[in-house]
Amino acid sequence: MQCLSRYLKHPRHNIQPGCYTDDTQMSIAIAETLVANQPWTPEVLANSFVTAFKRDPREGYSGNFYHFLIEIQNGEEFLTKIRPMSDKSGAAMRAAPIGILATPEKVIEAATIQAQITHNTAAGINAAIAAALMSHYFIYQLGAKSKLGQFIEGYVPGEWTKPWQGKVKSKGWMSVSAAITALLRNDSMSALLKDCISFTGDVDTVAAIALAAGSCSQEIKQDLPDHLILDLENGSYGRDYLIELDKQLLQLIP
Repeated sequence: MQCLSRYLKHPRHNIQPGCYTDDTQMSIAIAETLVANQPWTPEVLANSFVTAFKRDPREGYSGNFYHFLIEIQNGEEFLTKIRPMSDKSGAAMRAAPIGILATPEKVIEAATIQAQITHNTAAGINAAIAAALMSHYFIYQLGAKSKLGQFIEGYVPGEWTKPWQGKVKSKGWMSVSAAITALLRNDSMSALLKDCISFTGDVDTVAAIALAAGSCSQEIKQDLPDHLILDLENGSYGRDYLIELDKQLLQLIP
């Protein structure tokens, strides 16, 4: 537990300890769209991404995407100017809230639409679908944790049962594969977080995907140290806002 004793400042970004970055901010935009029952269209979602950033600008995004968000004003301009052909992890890192939808088919449809906005490639879309299905699997208790990879393989092309080894690079499927591997071999949130970090590489994305799913699993002990929650930033869109948004999201379960 010692290595989870406190938040530390990022060595390269001007991000204060306990402050979240792009993974959380874009997930908030997805969750807010779901809770508000807005039309699930590219323009509505793009506008949600822009709104979430403009009201609370923060570092952590890739350099190019950060400057893109600074320059544009709304979802329409976002869609006009974006080059959506990435196969990296951005669409997967924000997909976990979509798992609240009632069926795998609805999850797949919604995850695909949001992924196509920025990651309109087979690899980018599949990674987002897999990440969303992970939380869906646990929310609706569709099977044992040990069968998670097989469940994903039933819907998404890829070797999701193959254990991930080594550093996690920027491709979306890599982060999802590492997240599944970590979930399968850990039974507590604290161990899960440390395991995600131990991969090295794009571990913030791995942890965002894995812990979002793990927080919904009845087989994983919810034992993150209290100070990681109490010391989380608590401004307008910080800890208290996230707790309330989570409650509203959970009310969408049929």
